Amino acid sequence: MNIRVATLNGLCQLHIEGGMNIYTAAEFKAQLLPHLAEPGELEIDLSQVSEMDGAGMQQLLLAKREATRIGTTLRLAGHSRAVLEVFDLCNLAAFFGDPLVISNSAAS
Repeated sequence: MNIRVATLNGLCQLHIEGGMNIYTAAEFKAQLLPHLAEPGELEIDLSQVSEMDGAGMQQLLLAKREATRIGTTLRLAGHSRAVLEVFDLCNLAAFFGDPLVISNSAAS
């Protein structure tokens, strides 16, 4: 998993590439938590997530819980097919509240 960070005008974007799974969960958490504590908004771009398992979903649940607890706005964007499949399986789309746009690449 690779995480690129971009910050502009109070919006911090984390671009996730690769798998979000049991093998990358600790790395994701270590990189996520400091950004949640920063003032402003946080957006996690999931468009390049190639694989997600229960541990990956748990990290997104952690992010949402912590953002809510400290009053940070968190958005999930660009849900890849792998992410959409887990959201559907776990029926969690409404929990996160972000719009799910199914692109041609995610639908195939």
